[in-house]
Amino acid sequence: MTRIAFIGLGIMGGPMAANLVEAGHDVIGFNRSRAKVDALVDRGGRAAASVQEAVREADVVITMLPDSPDVERVVLGEDGVLAAARPGTLVVDASTIRPDVSVRIAEAARAKDVGALDAPVSGGEPAAIEGALSIMVGGESADVETARPVLEAVGSTVVHVGPAGSGQIVKAANQLIVAGTIQLVAEAIVFLEAHGVDAEQAVKVLAGGLAGNRILDRKSAGMLGREFTPGFRVDLHHKDLGIVTSAAREVGVAIPLGALAAQLMGALRAQGRGGLDHSALLLLVEQLSGRARS
Repeated sequence: MTRIAFIGLGIMGGPMAANLVEAGHDVIGFNRSRAKVDALVDRGGRAAASVQEAVREADVVITMLPDSPDVERVVLGEDGVLAAARPGTLVVDASTIRPDVSVRIAEAARAKDVGALDAPVSGGEPAAIEGALSIMVGGESADVETARPVLEAVGSTVVHVGPAGSGQIVKAANQLIVAGTIQLVAEAIVFLEAHGVDAEQAVKVLAGGLAGNRILDRKSAGMLGREFTPGFRVDLHHKDLGIVTSAAREVGVAIPLGALAAQLMGALRAQGRGGLDHSALLLLVEQLSGRARS
């Protein structure tokens, strides 16, 4: 059993923390919304009233937060994770943030004799619930092996991809592929429906061929039914694509399709749809095609 402080119990963090409890770990949760903490307590976890209260007892600290400034504040702040962590503690950031921030956190942690990994996840809410996330880990090899039993309680694929910041680079590539694929699936569905084809049956056969992909498997039913309850919000994917375009620019890599996907995601967000699931790109395709539904 490992004593784990889990900071951030939202759509992804909540089920991840619950799976850690289920795996037999002692999980102390903190979240700005008390209801999320209470939900973890109902699953067998423990509650903390502050970040520092959660971290003081922990062997491993996991953060799952929306954006780079949130992670910087929670980890590096004067009353944050590193201020309370004991030497030898391991901090694992599962958020999706800028790679340079992950590197800076790793350096600050090292100065306090604390280990640090950037370990962003992919798979969305369903995989978080199932404990089947794909986890790309950046950091020192010894820290990765220490964290592996914990990470394997929430993920089915755990891969060490390089030094600090590498996990975030791989996650950026993941978000690039996911955004582009959602856009193409959205275009295909609108195209099929415009021709009067049974889109549900069409998706079944497409999923069985070379066009098959996880977006068709996990998102097409909601897209066909125009049900966009967020598993991963447009706001967050917009943020992630900003990370992708910035990181690509830094190394001089052209991502023309990725840049277009970023613009489309930004346009959907500008229309006030940032709280919807990112598969709501379908709505933008309908609008551009003059087929928007009332």
